[in-house]
Amino acid sequence: MKKGVLIAALVSICLTGCMKIGFAAANLPALFSSATVTRGIVFSTVPGLKLDVYVPKKKSKAPHDVLVFLYGGRWQLGSRDEYKFVADTFADRGYIVVIPDYRKYPRVKFPAFAEDAAAAIAWTHENIERMGGNPARIHIAGHSAGAHLAGLVAADESYLKKYGKDADKIIKSVAGLAGPYDFIPDEPDLQDMFGPPANYPNMRVTSFISGTEAPMLLLHGLKDKTVKIGNLERLAQKIKDKGGRVETKTYETLDHIEIMGALSWLGIRKPNVAADMDAFFKSVQ
Repeated sequence: MKKGVLIAALVSICLTGCMKIGFAAANLPALFSSATVTRGIVFSTVPGLKLDVYVPKKKSKAPHDVLVFLYGGRWQLGSRDEYKFVADTFADRGYIVVIPDYRKYPRVKFPAFAEDAAAAIAWTHENIERMGGNPARIHIAGHSAGAHLAGLVAADESYLKKYGKDADKIIKSVAGLAGPYDFIPDEPDLQDMFGPPANYPNMRVTSFISGTEAPMLLLHGLKDKTVKIGNLERLAQKIKDKGGRVETKTYETLDHIEIMGALSWLGIRKPNVAADMDAFFKSVQ
């Protein structure tokens, strides 16, 4: 079997067939990570909420840019331990990476998980300097439900105001991968999670766009059958209408899971989603 075919088969099996096997495979290089990891830092008064911080081992004269990564999982699944590969990828590019957990449905309903995301960002702003990070250059990224949370906390300033923080000032930029930013819950679990219907506008990122929020990069795979690309299109148009900065990037060969897998060695960086995110973060001054 040719190398390219073998890698494609591994990606398909590991990233779509069995998520647990997929995460284990994606995280193999993290065993030899170039980052120093501090695990299990408590960042909230809510019991059980912790985060991990990955600091590049390579010394830097200037403070590191910081990336807070919010994972996806339909607001119901996931653990920070599964995303070591994301931290490893961006630590290699010189970022301090923060990966927090957040509460999930059915234990909680909206807006609890957005509140937890805000708490993690506020903790990062207050503490990352002593770990070598630049609190003036905090970027927020997420995949799927995590992209929704990243966009919502950046756009709806009420979440960070609870911590005395101005979202427009402390968030440098946002990158969302396959995010459901603007949709109407149409399945029982989502209706229960975000309902009643009168509350739906509060969970849509588009409801809070003012044009003053941090620049956003919205990325989407054109083979994505899980989250419709209309979410990206509507959010991007709203930002443009309000005079904000937004860039979009689509990938013909990627689906909902593969856009995340492209950040790991299994994705062999083709297309190079990490490079696109890195270039965008660096472009924001």
